[in-house]
Amino acid sequence: MTDIAFTKMHGLGNDFVVIDTRNATRDLSAAQAQAIADRHTGVGCDQLILLEPTPTSGSLQDADVFMRIFNADGSQVDACGNATRCVADLLMAENERPSANIGTGAGLLTAEQYPNNMVAVDMGRPRFSWQDIPLSSEQDTLHLDIENWTLDDPMAVNLGNPHCVFFVDDATAVPLGEVGPTLEHHELFPERANIGIAEIKNPRALRLRVWERGAGITQACGTGACAAAVSAHRRDLTGRTVLVELDGGTLTIDWRADDHVIMIGPTAISFTGTFPAELIEG
Repeated sequence: MTDIAFTKMHGLGNDFVVIDTRNATRDLSAAQAQAIADRHTGVGCDQLILLEPTPTSGSLQDADVFMRIFNADGSQVDACGNATRCVADLLMAENERPSANIGTGAGLLTAEQYPNNMVAVDMGRPRFSWQDIPLSSEQDTLHLDIENWTLDDPMAVNLGNPHCVFFVDDATAVPLGEVGPTLEHHELFPERANIGIAEIKNPRALRLRVWERGAGITQACGTGACAAAVSAHRRDLTGRTVLVELDGGTLTIDWRADDHVIMIGPTAISFTGTFPAELIEG
């Protein structure tokens, strides 16, 4: 096996190793994904992204590429907002056009180039039924029966993956590294959940910290920002357009009148390189 080329990218510090497998199909196991994502012995990332050929039929046949997403623990997920923006930026440069269509496990996502090197992605419609989250039993997703530490009364929403959002007075005071793992694996979430801790700043802005399932605390979480903004509006705490301040920077989330959630923010290439195939052999 030869060395494997990759591009290291990030969206507000939420970082990805992107490998283009469109011309060299590569099936990776969870252990191999973990090896690449390891920050000590691999390349290091929150998520590993494989760019794969577009399906020849079905709802994704109009995509420019299919994006497969692995968390740092090797688990696969259907959606990642910041990764979608990063991949869209690569595709728009490659194809020399100001838009891109990306196939994901959550469906076809469209992206556009915005001024000031910003990328906007249409994350689709949020889903609120307990079956769509999914939850292990029927509950009102506007008020979940979950308590941990001083956290209680969260909301649930699915934006390509399950999110649980708590509203607090001070997001930085929450020991997210302690409560995050327990809440991620709460019995109410059969597929685990991303845990958001949101603090309302004003009707147009909120502060957010996220424990991502399979990755832990990240500098930014795109779908988490969308989930927090949508949840805040459902609770009548903010308007439909919100600035979401994350540890790594700020995203603009617009929950449009047509029910689509638009996420706008920057992307960056950190570096490109190769790693020896021996890293994922065996």
